[in-house]
Amino acid sequence: MKDNAHTPVPVTDFPILARQGREGHRLVYLDSAATSQRPVQVLDAERQFLVSSNGAVKRGSHMLAEEATEAYENARETVAEFIGAQANDVVWTKNSTEALNLVAYSLGNASDGPYAIGPGDEIVVTRAEHHSNLVPWQQLCARTGARLRWLDVVPMGGDDQGRIDLATLDVINAKTKVVAFAHVSNVTGAIAPVDEIVAAARSVGALVVLDACQSVPHLPVSMTDLGVDLAVFSGHKMLGPTGIGALWGRSEVLDGLPPFLTGGSMVEVVTMEETTFLKAPAKFEAGTPMVSQAIGLAAAADYLTKAGMVEIHRHEVELTDHLLTGIANIPGVRVVGPTSRENRLGSVAFVVEDVHPHDVGQVLDSRGVEIRVGHHCAQPIHQVFDTFASSRASIGPYNTGADIDAFLDALSGVRSYFGVS
Repeated sequence: MKDNAHTPVPVTDFPILARQGREGHRLVYLDSAATSQRPVQVLDAERQFLVSSNGAVKRGSHMLAEEATEAYENARETVAEFIGAQANDVVWTKNSTEALNLVAYSLGNASDGPYAIGPGDEIVVTRAEHHSNLVPWQQLCARTGARLRWLDVVPMGGDDQGRIDLATLDVINAKTKVVAFAHVSNVTGAIAPVDEIVAAARSVGALVVLDACQSVPHLPVSMTDLGVDLAVFSGHKMLGPTGIGALWGRSEVLDGLPPFLTGGSMVEVVTMEETTFLKAPAKFEAGTPMVSQAIGLAAAADYLTKAGMVEIHRHEVELTDHLLTGIANIPGVRVVGPTSRENRLGSVAFVVEDVHPHDVGQVLDSRGVEIRVGHHCAQPIHQVFDTFASSRASIGPYNTGADIDAFLDALSGVRSYFGVS
């Protein structure tokens, strides 16, 4: 790989990464799949808005209200451009979980028409889903009488382990109304076969919902090119603030879905007897929105665009290769998911034989290396790998080869630390 310190973004843009870890070790942050760190450009953008233009959007005619509204809508345009979309097709949400619940509840509220769900209908997910893209569909089935089905994943053994098993694609059939899946698994890092799944869904007229939380921050993504109907992602996983995410949808789908939350800001005419609603995206943004967070998310999109998503992707694939190769040379450690860098990203879960994942995380933390441990809100795929939990290192654009070296050095001593090697 390149110079061990090469990154597509200046590490100095991220003040938190200059902190020391425990016991004076250099801080190595490898938990970007859970939440990413923010550059000063994002922090400054949010602060600048709050100290200069804060006001209630779309609710006043004074100067600050107008400036706030303009900044809020400009942010929508910036984020839309980042994902290859039109501004009016982007709906602000608090996060991807809320966005997925918005879709599930809106579908449940559709009493008739092409999006209505009821008994006899089926919704298809995959066994690799994060709970945010599983539980809302389970609940929608419980409310409507629909049946939940799923594509399976390739079990342990071979480089395809943890990838979606296309041999199970026949669960998508004439009864299928919705197919929802993650673009990239937050556990295995595997990139889903989007073309094949979309083609199967299209063949039966099903709506396609994509969870793009783990792809949008790490590789160039154009929602329209992917051919899906709806997609969601979160700000805090793409160098932006918490409390902001987005739902993108084809305009005809957003226009055809009924609202989920109702109240102020999303209405057209209200009488004591009834209400008419604005068009999307306002139809889905009831109440006072997350304005400064939207400004921060737009700053994050700008920052990533300037760094170059192609370069970020290339850099992270190189680090992923370094990470996988290093883990393969450590006895007693097995990767949960594909073991080569092909068609996968830098979320790498692993199991250390005879050591609890929480103990793995504690030992690495004592060396300044910060990773995620647990089931990563994805219990079903862990069951495929005959484990209840794992440890996970995940890469961001600010990580270096030296970070991976520090991780591998700390990991190589875990089993001997506990006297099991």
